[in-house]
Amino acid sequence: MKTLSKIAHFIYAALAVVVMAGATTACSDDNTSDLLLNGDCNVNSLALDQYEGIVDAASRTVTVRVPETYDTKEMTVTKLELSDGAKADIATGDKLNMTVAHSLHVTNEDVFLDWTVRAVRDEAKILSFKLNGTYVGSVDEAAKTISVFVPADADVTKLVPTVTVSENATVTPKSNTPVDFTNPVEFTVENNTAKATYTVTVTVIGKPTMVFVGTAPDMSGLNAEEADACNWMLQNVPNSLYVSFDAIKTGSVDLSECKLMWWHFHKDGGVDQAAAFEKAAPEAINAAAKLRDYYNNGGAFLLTRYATNLPAYIGAQKDGRVPNNCWGGAEGSPEITGGPWSFLKNGNDSHAIYQNLVSGDDSNAVYTCDTGYGITNSTAQWHIGADWGGYADYATWRKETGAKDLGYGGDGAIVVWEFPANAGKGGIVCIGSGCYDWHTTVDASSDRYHKNVETMTMNAINYLMNK
Repeated sequence: MKTLSKIAHFIYAALAVVVMAGATTACSDDNTSDLLLNGDCNVNSLALDQYEGIVDAASRTVTVRVPETYDTKEMTVTKLELSDGAKADIATGDKLNMTVAHSLHVTNEDVFLDWTVRAVRDEAKILSFKLNGTYVGSVDEAAKTISVFVPADADVTKLVPTVTVSENATVTPKSNTPVDFTNPVEFTVENNTAKATYTVTVTVIGKPTMVFVGTAPDMSGLNAEEADACNWMLQNVPNSLYVSFDAIKTGSVDLSECKLMWWHFHKDGGVDQAAAFEKAAPEAINAAAKLRDYYNNGGAFLLTRYATNLPAYIGAQKDGRVPNNCWGGAEGSPEITGGPWSFLKNGNDSHAIYQNLVSGDDSNAVYTCDTGYGITNSTAQWHIGADWGGYADYATWRKETGAKDLGYGGDGAIVVWEFPANAGKGGIVCIGSGCYDWHTTVDASSDRYHKNVETMTMNAINYLMNK
């Protein structure tokens, strides 16, 4: 044991000497590093095809603005000025593909910085237009026109526009300033070399032909899921308006020419069973008598998500029951789909609502989103089977509800159904599939199937309005 202890002590002493020797060679006598850290790595100026870039030292970006239709696939570096002594991985005369941002690596002795260079076209577009924070304009980019429909009680002489325009652009008249829309008004957008003028026409609707109904007093109170659906309707269905259930109850809106009401009702966490529905949407319950009159007089309904509970309260559902299998997630924490989502038609291919959809691998499926979509999977469906104390089979469900099944989940649950128009009453289409979703927190612009949600909805609107 003593021998081993002496050997260990000798090894420890030898290692200490090596470490001290290394420390002596790594540092100078005055403990100063040999690294040269005094050089600057700034971009003082940069130009592409003679277009001078805007240098932002704080974000280390250079933005080169070019005309709206300029070809940026091969741009020449016509000027590059750096800090004294600095070098870069590109030089004057180099040709760059500026359809995407380009990284610029600048070094100066032992110091370096990375910059981002991008080419931005001088786009001058109105991206969205809204009046009084409620009435959404339909923008026709090709014709440079914007159409907005407002109710009869709106004062068109002092409506306040909220205008979203292209990056760096300005608009006249200014956004958030009252404007008289008695006659069409021209809005001019300017952005450096780009300029465009849009003509905005406001039409007062005394008698809408279609309305989006909701529990909120106005559109500003809708949640994101409902708002996306409502905005789509306003932009795609002429002579349509948002109307609250309270307005229907009090009769402050003229529905004498309204052929269709659409209610898309979302609530984080879901609405399961009648008591939960009544608690979540008392405004709809309070307006039920007026809604029943509308239905009995031939008015049609498109009811989606948890709005599919409504038929039980307006006399359309024979047994007075509501969907028996409901759940849902939250918009703030959506489920990211691991593959395309769909529901099944099972023999209803020829129905009007399923026409002109983008098809996938399964011809029997209605695809509504692709891999990577963020969805709440909000579902209001009919579980079929006596095990739940529900309906023993489809035939029993049809007989007791008075409805017709149109779409099915993978487990056989009914997720799309209708109450056909009859005896002077209007038709009702219900879509309770968790696949039917309007709002997502992820970029769905390249989703190959999500357009089917819009197509199916428009099909349902035309079907119910007998177009």
